[in-house]
Amino acid sequence: MYISRVEIDRNNRRKIKDLTHVGAFHGWVEQSFSEEVEQNIRTRKLWRVDTLGGKNYLIIISSEKPDLPLLEKYGVKGSAQTKSYDGFLNSLKQGSLMKFRVTLNPVISMPNKGAKRGFLKPLVSIQEQMKYLMDRSEKNGFLLKEDDFFVVEKGYEILRKSGMKPIRLVKAVYEGTLTISDAARFREVLTEGIGKKKAYGFGLLTVIPRGIENEREKRS
Repeated sequence: MYISRVEIDRNNRRKIKDLTHVGAFHGWVEQSFSEEVEQNIRTRKLWRVDTLGGKNYLIIISSEKPDLPLLEKYGVKGSAQTKSYDGFLNSLKQGSLMKFRVTLNPVISMPNKGAKRGFLKPLVSIQEQMKYLMDRSEKNGFLLKEDDFFVVEKGYEILRKSGMKPIRLVKAVYEGTLTISDAARFREVLTEGIGKKKAYGFGLLTVIPRGIENEREKRS
């Protein structure tokens, strides 16, 4: 597995004029893997846009390395980088305390009277969104305490598809501290994601050991 990132060139509006919705970002991610495009195959990729030090970055988790020049299509030249994620994944142990960040599409399935299939209900309140992640923590290999994580951003992302009306996808960004309870399952979650709409920038969970985070804060 690999983790990659590139700084989005927000100072060049002409360059990034196509990045108006999450579908465009999805296309950028997929087109950055030239061998897959040539062979007409598609592997799972998780991605997310983060703001670090006042700059916007596209972060990707993938089983193959991206083509860095293609990854810089909408990025700052020379800012794309990738490295193996396997060493970090293998270092994770049960009981470890980790700082985390994840962007989710918090929806739940509800029964639909008179229909075989239910419908997806978006969760929009802070309380609902907090419960959504809490309810899914243990089965995904980690434990949460109510006072140790927060919704730091909420809203909607727009998805546009040809011939369809724009779709609003509910979004919640969580940050906090978790404890790994099942290391094997947790590794799967870091590479497979959590929840729905993973192709559109949701579900990517990133973590850093709590001790390392504290050392960085002391040095900053």
